[in-house]
Amino acid sequence: MADGSATRRLCGQLVIGGFDGTDLPPSFTRALAAGERGGAILFARNLTGDPMQCAELSRAIAGATPSDLPPLVSIDQEGGRVARLKAPVLPLPPMRAFGDLGDVDLAYGAAKALATQLAALGITMTFAPVLDVNTRADNPVIGDRAFGQDAEVVSRFGLAWTAGLGDGGVLACGKHFPGHGDAAKDSHFDLPVIALDEETLTRVHLRPFARCANAPAFMTAHVIYPAFDPELPATLSRVTLARLRAISEGCVISDDLEMKAIADRWSIEGSAVRAIDAGCDALLVCKSEELQARAVDALAKRASEDGSFEARCREAHHRFVAMKRRVPPRPVATRAALDDASAMAREVAVKIAQRLGAPS
Repeated sequence: MADGSATRRLCGQLVIGGFDGTDLPPSFTRALAAGERGGAILFARNLTGDPMQCAELSRAIAGATPSDLPPLVSIDQEGGRVARLKAPVLPLPPMRAFGDLGDVDLAYGAAKALATQLAALGITMTFAPVLDVNTRADNPVIGDRAFGQDAEVVSRFGLAWTAGLGDGGVLACGKHFPGHGDAAKDSHFDLPVIALDEETLTRVHLRPFARCANAPAFMTAHVIYPAFDPELPATLSRVTLARLRAISEGCVISDDLEMKAIADRWSIEGSAVRAIDAGCDALLVCKSEELQARAVDALAKRASEDGSFEARCREAHHRFVAMKRRVPPRPVATRAALDDASAMAREVAVKIAQRLGAPS
């Protein structure tokens, strides 16, 4: 087994953390420099509204990180109500609007234009596209975030969005496996149970994930699917995540372990170890730096005591770091360069407005 410091670096790379404030905190900087964070997720609380501030923040994150371990600099930038960055970053309608228009080429162009801007800001991954099939009208969390209610529509537009992001220079992460679209509860606040039979789950809800199997990454759902595992949510279930690994070699990233669906039932130590053991390759801990450190401690402790768990951490580390190395942060240095990177977005914004019948 590796020595203690090496084990902490091994396990620390599996944690993607959030932080408070619009500047990189010294504590988070130290964790990055020690190799004990695999990257960062940015929220509105980290952004002033000036896109160059985002670029500088990305530069600070990259600059704090060992050169052989480029950080993941990630964000939730779907469109509609889930968009951390505002104009001049391309403002997008909810994904449902693209599905309703039926224009796959427009969706591809929008994703590519958005990704070109995100890459210029040093963002390396956006947690999109949403691959949930919204089959429940009163779904409290998905709704118009999904491309539609039909698995084929979601599959076609998910493929286009994934390709557009990649061609624009940003990693896509399809979410939320194996499908959050029939949930009656919001996993930010409670633990949903989707009691559909295996045939329906496979035929409808897993279909977009299977069609988008070449995506670089997928995010798990904090949802119990009794047809797969009657006790554990997908994020913590070997049985459920084995279905994802059977269709894709992409990186598996947990949804935020601070969400109440998980945090009200498992300690951060328990959920971190269970999620990696179940097949997650990286863990989101989106706010508390203390909880991030405790997750790293728990993973390192378990890895030092259990050779098979250490091997699982090494597998996860290899997959996650290999993905990060494909797209290191490259934020632009000037507003002129950002303006150049935004040319496609300006054109696409006009096309979207015209298709939606809104003033451009």
